[in-house]
Amino acid sequence: MLKHTSPHEPMAAKTPNGAQQEHTSPQEPVAAKTPDGTGVVDLDPWLEPFKDALRSRYKRTTDWIKKIDETEGGLEKFSKVNAREVVWADQYIQGYEKFGFNVKSNGDITYREWAPNAVAAHLIGDFNKWDRTATPLKKDDFGVWEGILPSKDGQLAIPHNSKVKITMTTPSGEQIDRIPTWTTRVTQDLSVSPLYDNVFWHPPKEERYTFKHTAPPKPESLRIYEAHVGISSPKTEVATYENFTKVMLPRIKYLGYNAIQLMAIMEHAYYASFGYQVNNFFAASSRYGTPEGLKELIDTAHSMGIVVLLDVVHSHASKNVLDGLNMFDGTDHLYFHAGGKGNHDLWDSRLFNYGSHEVLRFLLSNLRFWMEEYQFDGFRFDGVTSMLYTHHGIGTGFSGGYHEYFGPSVDDEGITYLSIANEMLHQIYPNCITVAEDVSGMPALCLPLALGGVGFDYRLAMAVPDMYIKLLKEKTDEEWDMANLAFTLTNRRHGEKAIAYAESHDQALVGDKTLMMWLCDKEMYTNMSVLTELTPAIERGMSLHKMIRLVTHGLGGEGYLNFEGNEFGHPEWLDFPREGNNNSFWYARRQLNLTEDDLLRYKFLNEFDRKMQLTEEKYAWLRSPQAYVSLKNEKDKVLVFERAGLLWVFNFHPSSSFTAYRVGVEQAGTYRIVIDTDDSEFGGFNRNARGTRFFTTDMEWNGRKNYAELYLPTRTALVLALEDTL
Repeated sequence: MLKHTSPHEPMAAKTPNGAQQEHTSPQEPVAAKTPDGTGVVDLDPWLEPFKDALRSRYKRTTDWIKKIDETEGGLEKFSKVNAREVVWADQYIQGYEKFGFNVKSNGDITYREWAPNAVAAHLIGDFNKWDRTATPLKKDDFGVWEGILPSKDGQLAIPHNSKVKITMTTPSGEQIDRIPTWTTRVTQDLSVSPLYDNVFWHPPKEERYTFKHTAPPKPESLRIYEAHVGISSPKTEVATYENFTKVMLPRIKYLGYNAIQLMAIMEHAYYASFGYQVNNFFAASSRYGTPEGLKELIDTAHSMGIVVLLDVVHSHASKNVLDGLNMFDGTDHLYFHAGGKGNHDLWDSRLFNYGSHEVLRFLLSNLRFWMEEYQFDGFRFDGVTSMLYTHHGIGTGFSGGYHEYFGPSVDDEGITYLSIANEMLHQIYPNCITVAEDVSGMPALCLPLALGGVGFDYRLAMAVPDMYIKLLKEKTDEEWDMANLAFTLTNRRHGEKAIAYAESHDQALVGDKTLMMWLCDKEMYTNMSVLTELTPAIERGMSLHKMIRLVTHGLGGEGYLNFEGNEFGHPEWLDFPREGNNNSFWYARRQLNLTEDDLLRYKFLNEFDRKMQLTEEKYAWLRSPQAYVSLKNEKDKVLVFERAGLLWVFNFHPSSSFTAYRVGVEQAGTYRIVIDTDDSEFGGFNRNARGTRFFTTDMEWNGRKNYAELYLPTRTALVLALEDTL
């Protein structure tokens, strides 16, 4: 089933009584005065009453880290991964044993699996003609089953790309066949069965992909292109890693994005789940190609200066038994909580037991694996709200009262896991980027552990797309509230970075509408040709599409995100093949070719998106202090702010243009336009001539030291820079 998101409530910095407070200039977190987890109070004094709870959270996390240090040799060893090898260390630190299948230098294969409930276990597969007694495993005192398969005349006992499983006997005498939990390769033959087969993946050296490029530096301004490999083609088929490398990477580079967020990479049996029902956590989805193909994709992105983030799903797991983690050793509580506590009612999936030593090992090792084996540059953690609260965000609205972030509704074990994960990743990989999908606005989510935070680098500003949908569904253009628009875009926690976006994959899914579909609806199919009349609906839609993205980019956060295709107003929603649509691929694709047709207006929106990204690269507003908003004129529908030395002016009025419109600006000088939504290159009318110079007057206006007079056509926006910065 499709993954359900939590209800999107405003994510904001708020006072204890629920009143929102607007911050105007975020700063870097201050150093903790005391190492007890209360340093965040220096940033947010409203947390003073919750110091004891902050200390408790901090102690719980540091106690876990101390325990791992003492019994496992530290986080690095506890989670160590090296070329598909995950290190196991017993409580006495007597050497390391590797989970899953691993090949020694002499060709011997070792296999280890944690399954304490099983009373007998064997390996079965093509290599032993599926003989259930030929390859027995031995169990140690910690519930780990082990087997060594010696090489024969230099040949591996299990051939590369052959099928293999583990079969176990439970205390009741039941025999169960399972896919190894640490497997790195599973494949699916839908003509035979929807179930996955485990494949032993150990290609000859000449067939293994060798990374050639080092990862680029961590971007200071994060511009993310959210993408799904399988839909990244106009063809009605599942696209491949190879297609993404050859076709999508140059496109993303051209548009000016410096980061890609790859969705649905962790193997999931149901394509229509959008990758959110993971059954094999160490396996890259085989429906797009081989592991080597994914490695080449990431390496090629690095060669273009683009970092790649993995959409990691540790918030829940597929209920699949025969090809997933569920009931792996015959019990419902190996990796998950037992009973109802281990089930997510909305997502119909299993919930991890984050308080388990071995579950921590599994999940932390999983993060290390994707960083080491595939050289990802970080993660967008999905469903963080579900991990933070025992109610998982189901049926819960967050008012912003701080009591909601402390107390019995908070999942202490989930917070501890996320804190340890972030601490480990940032210790071992200083350039690692972590992003939290959280709708609740939990304080300190994006502050370091030393300050009492959970350690994420960014959170998604989930209230922003909700605001736009609400405006388009419930308000006329004349009713748009400039103050509310500015407030929602700037209302984020002081000192914690947010990634702003006008819409993501959530709004593209069938059952919802993209912004362009809300704006233009059916006319997108009939009136997007330059050979047809520019209708009022298309003119409005294209104008607001550009303005919404520009104001979000400039005012909304310290990072920016776009879902593939939305940059040019993709004319269709996203719907994966399923029984309800006769397994059609018609909507499980992106018609990227539309931007290449010179007779279609989609090219204008595509070029405008490129202009935004490249201008941000030059002026770096995402890494600049939050904007100063000087004007929110409700009658004129004009919004004015300054950020990164640029002057941003938006006229959202649906019918009125203004001549000699006076706007305040702090810095005197001669200004010229660097972005004009009305430029003919972006489908506009060039009502402000290119190269026009605007001079400031030394007179205070709207709280600024100077003013300039501009021509503001209806439904257009201008970004101006001092002439000497061009």
